[in-house]
Amino acid sequence: MAAIHITDIETAINHWRKRKPSPDGVTLAPELRALATVYALMVYHHEDEAAEKGFPREAWAAWKAWYDTTPDTPCIAICSTSQGDETCKGCGRSFDEVQHWPAMSPGEKRQTWRRITLAGSAWRFNRYRERSGEAGVEPEAAWPGSPPSRG
Repeated sequence: MAAIHITDIETAINHWRKRKPSPDGVTLAPELRALATVYALMVYHHEDEAAEKGFPREAWAAWKAWYDTTPDTPCIAICSTSQGDETCKGCGRSFDEVQHWPAMSPGEKRQTWRRITLAGSAWRFNRYRERSGEAGVEPEAAWPGSPPSRG
């Protein structure tokens, strides 16, 4: 089952903090309150992931609004899976991930993004970095705050 990593929730919280800052330093926008509740429960229970299924409705809406600002796919238009590789040299996804990407849930896509970014071995993170729009960004920094473009 797909899960949302705590770093995604942190990034979504920061997204909303920029868009709807507290007017008095105490009051939180509804999106922030919803995400902060999930975040606090995760910290309390020592969890680093929350199941996508069953995510509170308001928190899901806030997280999904942030998610919609991130790139949909890690593809950089160099697909070695079409040449028989099990893992794409360009983006780092497996053959199955490339094939099933359109049907994957947002949580599944973010899990894939996290894995390939932490590995940092795909060409999108080194030799063809400019194709990913992340030139000058270290691989570990590229994942949580991915460039705000979807297409």
